Amino acid sequence: MIARQDQITGGLLGLLIGDAVGVPYEFTSPDSIPPLDQIEMTPPADFRRTYPGIAPGTWSDDGAQALCLLASLLDCGRVDPDDLGQRFLNWYQRGYLAIANRVFDVGGHTARVLGAIANGTPILEAGAINPNAKGNGSLMRVLPLVLWHQGSDAELVEAAHLQSRTTHGALTCQVCCALYCLWARYVLHEDPHPWAAAVATLRYLYPARSPQRMELENTIRPDDPPQGEGTGYVVDCLHSARYALTAPSYELVVKRAIALGHDTDTTACVAGGIAGLRDGVTAIPQRWRDQLLGQEIVEPLLEQLLQRWR
Repeated sequence: MIARQDQITGGLLGLLIGDAVGVPYEFTSPDSIPPLDQIEMTPPADFRRTYPGIAPGTWSDDGAQALCLLASLLDCGRVDPDDLGQRFLNWYQRGYLAIANRVFDVGGHTARVLGAIANGTPILEAGAINPNAKGNGSLMRVLPLVLWHQGSDAELVEAAHLQSRTTHGALTCQVCCALYCLWARYVLHEDPHPWAAAVATLRYLYPARSPQRMELENTIRPDDPPQGEGTGYVVDCLHSARYALTAPSYELVVKRAIALGHDTDTTACVAGGIAGLRDGVTAIPQRWRDQLLGQEIVEPLLEQLLQRWR
């Protein structure tokens, strides 16, 4: 059994490190990704990095928005859409909780939503401006909700829906966030079959023939085998993380996620967070923990978070 605080620390650092390892490879086709043994925060010298001006060990929008969510939860004691929206906007405009205050990777839909918020649109209205936007922008950041939340499964699901709606109001995104949160919770509780337990709970909570249940069964299809293509589509991202998590170690989970190509930082972030929960912080390679930048940003937030579990 892994100590709860080691799991919580592993979850938060696991998502940030997965994101940072994946950043140099983003938008690369899988056939151009280096072999697994060469995937590192600093890629091989002959690999053409996606962001050559970004220092190795830097998290992207995934990690920054996850930290925005965590900071908001710690300060407000709940998912507060208005507070969360302002933190996202502060990140977008000023680099709040970004390494060196530098914003370099923003999804097109999220940029439009934040632009609408800046112009005075209420956040939940802004998050619903395109109901067909089904990217992984709310899934990539949601894990801190699980690390913070101590209420019921039903309350966790509602909170997951609400945090998604701040930028990604599509029902598909909301349900993916809810399923991911339950999956992570059951991993935290060391359930032997966490994905199956999460699916069963969500089926119990979503009434038959409800729109949410139809999304779960017909769009997400949680009984399908774990496989994915590493794309930015929220459903594929979720299943790509499931595939990566069939690997037995944190390092292999992250490398398998990146080897899928395409949205490498987000797939590795989503998978790496759960791998960190599953295996604990000591399972994350020490070299990656040492290479992660911004630890002075993370440490006070992590300490506040751990206080909730003492």
